[in-house]
Amino acid sequence: MKLIIQIPCLNESETLAIALADLPREVVGFDTVEWLIIDDGSTDNTAEVARQNGVHHVVRHPVNRGLAVGFMSGLDACLQLGADVIVNTDADNQYCGADIPKLTEPVLAHEADIVIGTRPIDETEHFSWIKKKLQRLGSWAVRMASKTDVVDAPSGFRAISREAAMRLNVFNAYTYTLETIIQAGQSNLRIVSVPIRTNGDLRPSRLVKSIPSYVKRSLLTIFRVFLIYRPLTLFFYIGSIFMLIGLVAGARFIFYYLGNGGEGHIQSVILASLCVTLGMLLYMMGLIGDLIATNRKLLEKIHYRLRKKSDNSFD
Repeated sequence: MKLIIQIPCLNESETLAIALADLPREVVGFDTVEWLIIDDGSTDNTAEVARQNGVHHVVRHPVNRGLAVGFMSGLDACLQLGADVIVNTDADNQYCGADIPKLTEPVLAHEADIVIGTRPIDETEHFSWIKKKLQRLGSWAVRMASKTDVVDAPSGFRAISREAAMRLNVFNAYTYTLETIIQAGQSNLRIVSVPIRTNGDLRPSRLVKSIPSYVKRSLLTIFRVFLIYRPLTLFFYIGSIFMLIGLVAGARFIFYYLGNGGEGHIQSVILASLCVTLGMLLYMMGLIGDLIATNRKLLEKIHYRLRKKSDNSFD
């Protein structure tokens, strides 16, 4: 059994050595443990630091392509290198390397396909109040979209079985954390959460450049998640709001029409017509989106079969 621990990196020369020193060289249940970093267009000597500290494999992007792309590049490389289980962690040493066996144990026991480390968010001092609330909101949105019980969806500390890794695809360039859980849930992969520890803050988050930016990106990511994976549900609820307003406005006009001929309330008719029309259009958009989502699922299955065929040929 081979375990590969992958770390997406972007200009991490100052913190990478600390993160690597925290990683285990041996993990119970595995014959081999290897380290792999994804150098996502770093302009410093991240790759050199990695090699100096015993990293076995370095995947390099000539330019910065984003965290999600780096994550997928790592998965592809790990699969080609014959990993049976892949652990993803961060280069800023946010997660405690000694907790990696907690992640891999359910996978080795065939109790889970993906295991996600649940951080003690409420006790994390360097998380602002609004960031904590957005973490909770993001996890809730993912649970609704994926129909899973993931506690800490934005956590990047996770173990992934080889089978699960071959099924994952990421369309969002900003982050992979939310989207991969939803894909896994829709693919009926087993997802388990385990409590893990975190280390002190070594540097500001690369994803959270400012609170307004983080709020904007988080809300857009959550909206996009529902738009791609649950379009019928999303447009049904939005369309129902307009339909309800239209029906109320129409009922108001009918009430006054029966009372005094509706004189002076023609605005209610216009509002009712507009809202009902918008509601119907949103329902239709939901149906079209659902058909597109079905087509995407078929493409994901084809992609998985191609990966599986390539994997069998490699064996």
